[in-house]
Amino acid sequence: MSEKGKLIVISGPSGAGKSTVVNRAIEGRKDVCFSTSVTTRSPRPGEVDGREYFFVDFERFREMVEKDELLEHAEYVANRYGTPRFYVEQRLNEGMNVLLDIEVQGARQVRKKMPEAILIFIAPPSLEELERRLRGRATDTEQAIEGRLIRARQEFQEADFYDYLIVNDDVEKAAAKLTAIIEAEHCRFSDWANWLRSN
Repeated sequence: MSEKGKLIVISGPSGAGKSTVVNRAIEGRKDVCFSTSVTTRSPRPGEVDGREYFFVDFERFREMVEKDELLEHAEYVANRYGTPRFYVEQRLNEGMNVLLDIEVQGARQVRKKMPEAILIFIAPPSLEELERRLRGRATDTEQAIEGRLIRARQEFQEADFYDYLIVNDDVEKAAAKLTAIIEAEHCRFSDWANWLRSN
């Protein structure tokens, strides 16, 4: 039986350590990839169409929204970004687990269009710890930090439709939990029902 991949949506507030946890969990794995997004912004030096992003103009992006070719989409700093359905479905059919690192609103859109997607929220141990991490990065203004903390509180309240919550108080443990979730999802009885019937 050639196993289909799983669509895994990862969300969490800025400073929760999502990228670190995910990269640790998928290190060395050949069966996991990130989705390539569509964007209306111009390519930066060295970026290649289809690798970093699929670069399209506003007209094509609008057409993709109207034709339901995007699993989710959002606007950010006057440009639009979205997850192309064709790319995700192609990789899933190849047996790849596809990761989306998106915000809560985008995850809600994905849940509607692909109810079988696995939604995982990565949270810091506390808002106090989140604030400490944000200040420790020394990359944001005081105003930006306050904005991120307000947004984090909103995300905690809005994220009750996710399937799993991983509290990132230790990167190794959090990565191990993420790996365990992916493995467990591939053991769902419903996914193997046809295989069992044919044996």
